[in-house]
Amino acid sequence: MIRVVVVATSPVVRVGLAAVVGSANSQLTVVGSAADLDSLTREIGELQPDVVLLDLGSNPQPSIWEKLLLIQEEQDSLEFLMIVEEPETIDLEAAISSGIRGILPGESTESEIIAGLIAIAQGLIVLHPDFLDLLSFREKVATTPVITLTPREIEVLEMLGSGLGNKAIAKQLQISEHTVKFHISSIFQKLAVSSRTEAVTVGVRLGLIML
Repeated sequence: MIRVVVVATSPVVRVGLAAVVGSANSQLTVVGSAADLDSLTREIGELQPDVVLLDLGSNPQPSIWEKLLLIQEEQDSLEFLMIVEEPETIDLEAAISSGIRGILPGESTESEIIAGLIAIAQGLIVLHPDFLDLLSFREKVATTPVITLTPREIEVLEMLGSGLGNKAIAKQLQISEHTVKFHISSIFQKLAVSSRTEAVTVGVRLGLIML
């Protein structure tokens, strides 16, 4: 049995999604619901879900990605399926970097939502064609990583080039170590690398940083 928690800012949407999941498939059971990620964090230890069905409305706030990353650091076996009203309103790179394993549009059918929940619970990644098309478009119009790296990410990349660890970077920038990890994960995603050494090498080659 796959244990599901429904998170939605709208009470009506929350009840509706819980009803869909609870009645549509014998493989799924709803173990709880929450209005936001902060509420989920407080209850997650007791609920012990396998998958979170997440609907945060038409315009998710940028802070959501860091919150998701923090939750997954504490619950590394937890998977997220996100429902987004409009594909253009979501930062796909940030979503994937923060651990989202499934993204569906708001007009998804009940069967698509159920299939998505089961798929990511089995370790698969679910992306609706609308989001795949948008991702391909963004890749075509992107120029260089100089455009996509934020000033803060460039600062972190420079510190990686100096050999600083997460704790030292956090202290110097006066941010948490969790936030440092979030920035590093985003840098890896944007530069298409998998290690600090690779990130620094690519950063130097592209003129983002100097050693």
